[in-house]
Amino acid sequence: MSTEDVTYLTHASGPLLARLYRPAGAPKAAMVSVHGGRWVGESRLTNAIIDEALAAAGVLVMAVDIRKPPVARYPEPVADINFAIRWLKANCDLPDARIGGMGTSSGGHQLMLNAMRPKDPRYAALPLAGDAALAFAVLGWPVIDPLARYRYAVAGNKQPYLEAHAAYWASSEAEMAEGNPQLILERGEPALLPPVLLLQGTKDEALPEGMADRFAAAYDKAGGRLELVKVEGAPHTFITKSPGSPASDEGIRRILQFVAGFTGPA
Repeated sequence: MSTEDVTYLTHASGPLLARLYRPAGAPKAAMVSVHGGRWVGESRLTNAIIDEALAAAGVLVMAVDIRKPPVARYPEPVADINFAIRWLKANCDLPDARIGGMGTSSGGHQLMLNAMRPKDPRYAALPLAGDAALAFAVLGWPVIDPLARYRYAVAGNKQPYLEAHAAYWASSEAEMAEGNPQLILERGEPALLPPVLLLQGTKDEALPEGMADRFAAAYDKAGGRLELVKVEGAPHTFITKSPGSPASDEGIRRILQFVAGFTGPA
């Protein structure tokens, strides 16, 4: 495996970097990796432990930096991810059926918006040929219903979460309801539904209880295929913040097992 940092997009605010994790041989699949951080923090290095494991298993991984508040807010960071998916498709020499994505926490929310709405004109606003549709998606402890998480933070007076919501969402509850994978499904809006692996710890105090279960049920009802893996006793960010722990190792094992189904012939 080798790594390389490249500039994949440049805005007036500056360049956006991606770290490419290249497998030793020809890649069997490719994935965009989107970090969490309450929409306002962290970087392309956040998911490194997962990205390195994927590359060791033969997957080309593009771990991206995206614009964050105060430089940009919804939907602009989602557009950066949309561009990154198209950039990867144009540069990886693999069929679309082997190109997917992964997002953790708020990155899972933003990645899933692109998976469901790849041609949304706001998300696809940055010029580059191609289509941002994903063949599969891996979500780690995603903020999949930002409106429910906002109300949970209000009820618990969780100030860091409230500050992050205010920074990312311009119009509070109205935007949180619109850019919301859970409510997109419940409203019956047109959406693509690629196969999804969702990893969720049972002791995640950053998210309201049952959020992952509700999304899994709605995804199934809409005709999609979602594998929900609950890791007993695991908190938020249990893979990336506790490398080497049994929960982290199990989560990575499940990710590799899922992604192997989209790698095609060896």
